[in-house]
Formats: sequence, C-alpha cells, structure tokens
Amino acid sequence: MSRKKSKNTGLGLGLEALIKSKTREKVENEAPSSPKKLEKEDKEISPGPDESNLKMVASEVKKNPRITLWSARSAAVLRYLKKTRPEFSISKEASKLIEDAVQEKYPEIWEMFSDIK
Repeated sequence: MSRKKSKNTGLGLGLEALIKSKTREKVENEAPSSPKKLEKEDKEISPGPDESNLKMVASEVKKNPRITLWSARSAAVLRYLKKTRPEFSISKEASKLIEDAVQEKYPEIWEMFSDIK
C-alpha cells in the first residue's frame, strides 16, 4: 500500500508544523535565495544589543536552560557512545558540542551572555 504525503501535513517541518506561519506559503512558493545572499543574511545581526531581549532571554534560561533537538544520526552516535564508554554522558557531550558550535558561529551574541554559565 503506497502512502502519499500531503504537502500540508507538516511532516518534516519540525517547529514550523506546530507554529502556523502566515508567510510560510509565500516562502515555499518563492524561488530560493542564492547561497551568497543566504550567507550574508545569516551573519547579519542588529547594530547593538536589545537590552529588553537580553534580560528576557537571560531570565528564561535561568529558569529552564534546556533545549530540544531532533537528529537521528547524532542520537544514534551519542547512544552508541553511552553504551560503549563507561561514564559517558550524552548531556555533557551534547552541551559541549553545541556550546562550541554556537560560540564559533555567533561570537558577538555569545559574549552578550558571558555572565550565564
């Protein structure tokens, strides 16, 4: 029996499936941007820190510093390590990997939260 995925089921959209965006249909119908344009947009940040957002984010993460990720291959690797290496901690390893990657990709923003450990 063959199953046909409906374009609007939300499968494979992650968070977008939960948060219906008014612009999602518009974005899906537009031609993709050139890689150079995407790279430039990805690296742009606002001219200065928004103090109200900084305080709000700091307060939120002090209450709940957890994030949730979906990556089957990464989960498989980390679970394999958990089963094969004594005292291996998935949480500690995932935290270290994510922190290193975020710090490298967004160093200016990373510094804005230097008081959070």
